[in-house]
Amino acid sequence: KAIAEIDSIIKADPVTDRRYTVEGLNFITNANASPYGAGFVRMKNLDDRGPVKDISTITGLMTMKVAQQVKDAHAFFFTFPTIQGFGNVAGFEFALQDQTNGSMDRLNAMTGQFIGALMKRKEIAYAFTTFASGNPQYMIDVDNNKAKQLGVSVSDLMQTMQIYYGSSFVSDFNRFGKYYRVMAQADIPYRTNEASLTGIYVKNNQNQMVPVNQLVTLRKVYGPETVSHNNLYNSATINGVPKPGYSTGDAIRAIEETAAEVLPKGWGYEYTGITREEKAAGSQIIFIFILSLVFIYFLLAAQYESYILPFAIVLSIPAGVFGVFAFLQIFGIDNNIYVQVSLIMLVGLLAKNAILIVEYAVQRRHAGMELWDSAMEAARLRLRPILMTSFAFIVGLLPLMRAKGAAALGNRSIGTGAVGGMLTGVLLGVFIVPVLFIIFQHLQEKAFGKKYVKSPSLAE
Repeated sequence: KAIAEIDSIIKADPVTDRRYTVEGLNFITNANASPYGAGFVRMKNLDDRGPVKDISTITGLMTMKVAQQVKDAHAFFFTFPTIQGFGNVAGFEFALQDQTNGSMDRLNAMTGQFIGALMKRKEIAYAFTTFASGNPQYMIDVDNNKAKQLGVSVSDLMQTMQIYYGSSFVSDFNRFGKYYRVMAQADIPYRTNEASLTGIYVKNNQNQMVPVNQLVTLRKVYGPETVSHNNLYNSATINGVPKPGYSTGDAIRAIEETAAEVLPKGWGYEYTGITREEKAAGSQIIFIFILSLVFIYFLLAAQYESYILPFAIVLSIPAGVFGVFAFLQIFGIDNNIYVQVSLIMLVGLLAKNAILIVEYAVQRRHAGMELWDSAMEAARLRLRPILMTSFAFIVGLLPLMRAKGAAALGNRSIGTGAVGGMLTGVLLGVFIVPVLFIIFQHLQEKAFGKKYVKSPSLAE
């Protein structure tokens, strides 16, 4: 009933095109469970969606709409992660750990409390979990004394019930070029209710068939459909999406701050999926950026045979970094992996522009020109090629800033970061690099006592 209601809401929405529903599938944990269902929605083309086109905004609006109209189920809309293989949903993901080995009801209550605290944060659009400890179930109580009297092995009894009710893998084979898996299980009419136990028998040690209902009784209980473990602790997976204008990094900080306030002693959490990789890679990007600067420095030190002059090039790069973050703020782009790629790329591009000025200025200085004059002449003569190549690069990236479609976020991120960094790096660099050259060339000459005599051609 709930799936039908949700499907009717999706069908009436103007942005959706087609729907595929799989009943009994928990898409988050990849488990088959009767209380769950998964639906796959194909979006209409961007031009046909109406005023709201952004996929993140659409998923948030659909989640709110279903929550208001459907009272018999919890439904959440999410997109696939950008990088396949790190979880099933985009956004953030972590596992709440019960390190006290408490009951499932306690884990369920703490999960709800933690999600409620997250929902109050300004960085979180919504958070959810598929873990629930209130699903109706049957507990199998085995009469061990009677089983021993009748000569029935309890392991054989459990294996028989597993095959009839839970299925069991038998074998697989290839036929007509296709792969088939053979699963043994009772047909649906023979495993739908408690009365189906009357038709199941198990063999005892005397090769006699004993009715299963003589050995087991079913007791109605409530519990989770699946129990997941993280670092050997009982855990519940929590997923969520940050609000527009906030990145997953902001959501991670919100999770850490909320955990410090809400979780009692004996409880913990661990990032999983793509969030775990993001957390691990977040500390690496600084190291990679510094390492790229170090490589450039040593290459320039070998080229100029100086450990001082390369600073005139390396210290001009922050002018471009300023532009990257300024444009991210102006256009509302998150500092994601695409932006970080553009930062690494800009290190080489901005260093190339600075090299054009410094290289010519060094040649003029070695020819005997005054320090100030050599810097000014280099800046004047190299201004045109620097502007031509840089603005050609910027114009080539403008389509990425206006990109639309499935990969629009990545294209806009790398395009906006590269355009902003190159623009400020060039406009500020043509003024900063000559000044840096004068400073560090003067320190170079003062430290090593080199004097450059003006050549006759320059004197004329």
